[in-house]
Amino acid sequence: MSYVREVLDSLYARYSWEKEFLQAATEVLESLEEFVEREPRYRKARILERLVEPERVVAFRVSWLDDRGEVQVNRGYRIQFNSAIGPYKGGLRFHPSVTVSMLKFLAFEQIFKNALTTLPMGGGKGGSDFNPVGKSENEIMRFCQAFMTELYRHIGGHVDIPAGDVGVGGREIGYLYGQFKRITNTFDAATLTGKGLSYGGSILRPEATGFGAVYFVEEMLKTKDESLAGKTVGISGFGNVAWGVAQKATQLGAKVITLSGPDGCIVDPDGVGTPEKWNYMLEMRASGRDIVKDYADKFGVKFYPGARPWDVVKMDIAIPCAFQNELNEENARNLLKNGCYLVAEGSNMGCTAEAVHLLNANIMYGPGKAVNAGGVAVSGLEMSQNSERLSWSAEEVDTKLKWIMQNIHKQCLDAAQLVGAPGNYAKGANIAGFIKVAEAMLAQGIV
Repeated sequence: MSYVREVLDSLYARYSWEKEFLQAATEVLESLEEFVEREPRYRKARILERLVEPERVVAFRVSWLDDRGEVQVNRGYRIQFNSAIGPYKGGLRFHPSVTVSMLKFLAFEQIFKNALTTLPMGGGKGGSDFNPVGKSENEIMRFCQAFMTELYRHIGGHVDIPAGDVGVGGREIGYLYGQFKRITNTFDAATLTGKGLSYGGSILRPEATGFGAVYFVEEMLKTKDESLAGKTVGISGFGNVAWGVAQKATQLGAKVITLSGPDGCIVDPDGVGTPEKWNYMLEMRASGRDIVKDYADKFGVKFYPGARPWDVVKMDIAIPCAFQNELNEENARNLLKNGCYLVAEGSNMGCTAEAVHLLNANIMYGPGKAVNAGGVAVSGLEMSQNSERLSWSAEEVDTKLKWIMQNIHKQCLDAAQLVGAPGNYAKGANIAGFIKVAEAMLAQGIV
């Protein structure tokens, strides 16, 4: 039995109910199999067994008062997965679907994503099943304060640096950081990233994941002597990632024609390509309504209830930007049938395993751990600015971000060549990230 299969069989036996985590672990380990089998030292040191087990799983109760004065109870978590190359780094997600399995999947992916940035950051993730939708400003503040009252003892600038994710934007980071500062009596700005500019945040951080995804897609197209100019791009969601993609893709000459939400999707034939439309995306998110039909009503475009962008309109490039497993095998078949020739995951594990297999065999496919690494890259740059007590200009940050994404792209292509799979970004991203982390683990002994 191969080393990878041995580890996966053991993992499935122990965590059969953790579907999201098992999906992520299977995808990564199977893509590593050919490379790992060449290196017996990985088996001897049991690198894979150590890699798939978090160094620490923190779970806690979050009790808070709602506006009626009633006690509410949520569950909070922090998965500190791997610190071989740096302190744990990864976002906090506030969403009713949050479970240990989901956070383990996100933290596991984060290990490789962070390694690809070349910045010294380990992998972690956290969050709560708290739902911010429909909550008042005061309720969100009280929840964030209650959450940080427990979390603060597990984080710090040299230990674990959380950031935002789904349901956690600049407002929530502000409340979380304010409570951290109050409890610890320190202004340790590098403890959280995604902060406001007035207290240590980095310019371009909200746009970074979307901008980075577009830079990566641009590099993918260059391998075919093409560019984004004149291409139609379909995206899902209307949060930070979609917002950043819409702006940067438009600037580079593409037309972004879709957005989506839990209620369905819209198609804008003129393109989501003006400051007015980008600003309205921010208003939609801030409203707390979490519906995309508002965009259709505002700009007089077609709304498709319950539909996904991949099924309703032709597009050259598809960039899922909302949630995991949002693009399934049927969606992938529709994209192929309609002439789509590049899919890049702006969201974490945006495609199901079946969709990935189909897309990877037929068109250019970019995995989330490479494509959406721009967000954590700029978080790393924010940490650097905090450590130096400096604030860089938008041009400086954007230049560094673009270089990082170009370097990630090169790492993916170079690593794919190691196993004779030229152009296979999924294998390349996993192998490149694994090499950096595994070598650090071997150098540090059995810890």
